[in-house]
Amino acid sequence: METVDSARKVDMQNPGSDLSEQIKAATKKIHVRAENTQLMLSYQKGQITLPQYKCFLCSLYEIYKALEEEMDRNASHPGVAPIYFPQELARLETLERDLEHFFGQEWRKRVIIPAATHRYTQRLRKIGEGNPKLLVAHAYTRYLGDLSGGQVLGKITQKSIGLSSGEGLSFFSFPGVSSPNRFKQLYRSRMNSIELTKEEREGVLEEAIMAFELNIQVFDDLQKMLSVTKEAYGDQEKAKTPAIIPSLSIVQLSLGICVALATVGMGIYVF
Repeated sequence: METVDSARKVDMQNPGSDLSEQIKAATKKIHVRAENTQLMLSYQKGQITLPQYKCFLCSLYEIYKALEEEMDRNASHPGVAPIYFPQELARLETLERDLEHFFGQEWRKRVIIPAATHRYTQRLRKIGEGNPKLLVAHAYTRYLGDLSGGQVLGKITQKSIGLSSGEGLSFFSFPGVSSPNRFKQLYRSRMNSIELTKEEREGVLEEAIMAFELNIQVFDDLQKMLSVTKEAYGDQEKAKTPAIIPSLSIVQLSLGICVALATVGMGIYVF
């Protein structure tokens, strides 16, 4: 697992480099780990299933709810203001539309947070309250990752789970960004303009590594949840008896097995 020592090493080797480049260098190894989780490999191969996607959306909703509420609360903070682009990047409303499409108007009653997602949201709340400058690490890895991979992953998802229209895929759409490449250049420029002491910069690099680690834990938790659900289906088939739990409730069970997710990542971490 990457540590603050590796983040510090990157900083020392590139004392004059931009923050965005330093984050990219510091997270290079853990980025590869995130791309090679079982869930992300399945996604990249076009093997994502509808239950996986639904659970994934639930986790992303909780993560973005925490991130965007903390970004909104700290919008005027000097470490947040330069990268605060709610109209262009906000994902919460798009996730709400997708969840309503799949679960209906009462979807909020059916979203249960798995353990890894809960840890992720707790971390976002903690730094939002105590050290808002660290939010840049999470905003950068999530938003630019989602923006980079959004169109490709949206098409993979649509084909994999057989969606006939764009409904249920709002998360992957950024209508407020006409040119993703130009916007990413603007975002990096704004991000690099944030004034940080050497210690604060090291803290941001460490936080970026933690952001990836938290996402990996989310992916792994989600994969375990769905594996348990798949085994439950298999046992029912072998017994050749009527399912004890209706199919709709099976999805609810898969969401609650670990009592929580996620991004943007996601093979989505392509800066």
